[in-house]
Amino acid sequence: MISVIIPTKNSEFDLVHALAALVPAAAEGVIREVIVVDGGSTDNTERVAEAAGCDWHVVNGSRSECLAYGAARAKRGDWLLFLRPETLLETGWHHEAQAFVERSARAPDGRRKAASFRLRHEAFGLGARISETLAAFRSQLLGMPYGDQGLLISRQFYQKLGGHRPLPEMEDLDIAKRIGRGRMVFLRAAAITPGGAVREGMIAGLRQGLARFCVGALRIPASLAVRLHG
Repeated sequence: MISVIIPTKNSEFDLVHALAALVPAAAEGVIREVIVVDGGSTDNTERVAEAAGCDWHVVNGSRSECLAYGAARAKRGDWLLFLRPETLLETGWHHEAQAFVERSARAPDGRRKAASFRLRHEAFGLGARISETLAAFRSQLLGMPYGDQGLLISRQFYQKLGGHRPLPEMEDLDIAKRIGRGRMVFLRAAAITPGGAVREGMIAGLRQGLARFCVGALRIPASLAVRLHG
């Protein structure tokens, strides 16, 4: 049913937890394969991936190029789930994902839909909660989830869109923009992440938020907003 593609680079610790969250879905046959595409790790990321039975590939390129490469090598699933290594899907996520896939199969235009998860930061405090609220508002209003929220899309629709374009950053908004607000579904299950602004600092978070606003609200091409994003 689902092929999972995870781009990594020195993601040893994060990948352990991300893969552990996928085990129940794999045991129930919802996940058919996990493809890890690495951008040049120097830690034990490869060992973690191989111990978990993932397909391992190395690509000397950006995250978007790793995602596109992984999608091209996914063979067992009709649906693709793009997931970052720092994203931990909450328990039971696969039941909702499976229901979305089955509902899409019955709907006339179901395979031209995509889905993303609800963003939740693992950090405590008011700042993390505000960040979650703003992310939810932006995602719902513009139909542009963060890459941390994952992307579930049929292989057929992904190929028709042209897949991930070779961008140094903001590949998540670029493909979400091509999917379109009316074709993006937001699942109730949460994708738990460290949180961009909390992790990278307030100034960097504000700058990146502005770049994403330019792409989402002002419809500026992602390729032009990359420099502001940093």
